[in-house]
Amino acid sequence: MNCNGCQHLDEFKKEHGTEPYRIIYSHFIVCKSADARRRKANQCICYVCRLYAPRLHACMSCVYIGCYGRGHIHEHAYKKEHYLAIDVCYGVIHCFACQDYVYDKELEAIARASTPKLPLGVGIKMTFLEWEPSDQEIDLLRRNSKRRRVEERSTIGLRGLINLGNTCFMNCIVQALIHTPVLRDYFLADKHNCNIHMNLNNNNQCLVCELSQIFQEFYSGIQAPHIPYRLLHLVWTSARHLAGYEQQDAHEFLIAALDLLHQHCQATNGNVESGRPHHCNCIIDQIFTGGLQSDVTCKQCNNVSTTIDPIWDVSLDLGPASPATNGSHSSSLCSGYSNSPGNYDPTSLIDCLKRFTKPEHLGSSAKIKCSCCHSYQESTKQLTMKKLPIVACFHLKRFEHSTGYHKKIATYVSFPEELDMTPFMSSSRNNNNGYSLQVVQEAARSLSCENKYSLFAVVNHSGTIECGHYTCYVRQHKDQWFKCDDHLITKAMPQEVLNSEGYLLFYHKQILEYS
Repeated sequence: MNCNGCQHLDEFKKEHGTEPYRIIYSHFIVCKSADARRRKANQCICYVCRLYAPRLHACMSCVYIGCYGRGHIHEHAYKKEHYLAIDVCYGVIHCFACQDYVYDKELEAIARASTPKLPLGVGIKMTFLEWEPSDQEIDLLRRNSKRRRVEERSTIGLRGLINLGNTCFMNCIVQALIHTPVLRDYFLADKHNCNIHMNLNNNNQCLVCELSQIFQEFYSGIQAPHIPYRLLHLVWTSARHLAGYEQQDAHEFLIAALDLLHQHCQATNGNVESGRPHHCNCIIDQIFTGGLQSDVTCKQCNNVSTTIDPIWDVSLDLGPASPATNGSHSSSLCSGYSNSPGNYDPTSLIDCLKRFTKPEHLGSSAKIKCSCCHSYQESTKQLTMKKLPIVACFHLKRFEHSTGYHKKIATYVSFPEELDMTPFMSSSRNNNNGYSLQVVQEAARSLSCENKYSLFAVVNHSGTIECGHYTCYVRQHKDQWFKCDDHLITKAMPQEVLNSEGYLLFYHKQILEYS
């Protein structure tokens, strides 16, 4: 906030005086009389979306009321060049030309004079006893009840999504994002500050603003299913390969949604490169981006070439591991770690991660030029996690596509409620391309708090690869799970979740580090 006022406010006061501020403050903020309160209940809504939205602002020039969160007051300010507006909740003035709240001593004195003074010794209780709300105010308060705290039995945040025609793949991903704790806290704290909606020709095409609105809808207390038609339209226009009413892959939609959200978050500084995640400061990368380390070791001189790539998820194979070019299994080169899954299908998430992080012999047909011995040599490659994300998403590759052959792998793969990623970190890898036995044994005895995750959402696919349906399990509170089947929300037991087939597994880090 600018405590010294601004030139735009000074110019406004010279031309119009302080009477506009006093009138708006008296009628829409203090509301001394029952008529004023009744008028506020009827008129204090956003003139565009017609909602009693949070952070409503009233224009000081024409008393136009618009919501700040969806940018309607911004549009009015720039279109009419009415740059000063009053927050109808707190009475503070926002200058859209300076893009900041401003303070003025003269207007503060008017606000204090307009506020009714309590008699000496009279407290808050008497104030509430003297207030007799009108019927409109009672109805308004009922429809916008304030949530003081979330109880264990509370179902706020649980809401179904209408299927708009084979859109179950989108609904289940939206449910998983809505119940991502850090993402929920970000949007409910109104942290998204968008500049896209300031462009009047853009017609509010910000996907992040739409997701923010969906969070508000879910946590408003309304229990009727939500219709995500605006979100579907934005996805169709931004990711045209997902347009149409055909069934799409939930994993493909997740990656496309994260990419679009990332691009829209970064649109204000122009640092956008489509198709890959970045190490940036936007909320999407803060939550979902991890670092995958690839170590390629020359078989001739043991020189190790290391690269680190950002990732949003980890895709894990479920079928039998393909043999290496020399006839031996690629994971047989690993030493110092527990039993290899071998050529058998993995039966647990841990098995999948073991296979994912085991060294792989690239074979004689994939020789690389070593930067140390300057010749083409056979090599081994090993993937490990250099940096863990706040939310780890594991994609179990159940859909197999080969030339003229498509099938779904329905193998049951168990997954735990709590997961320790320590054995799969780059720091756990020793110089012999294996894992430190001490690290593995310590991880087996007790879960490491630093790299410990908790399961909070599971996306499932039922049916065949040609005809199927997506559902999602979400964790509302500790040990309280619910199944989201489009518009239908039902309570589920933890064991039911763990016994489900599992397609996308969402884990949240239990301890967060702040820099």
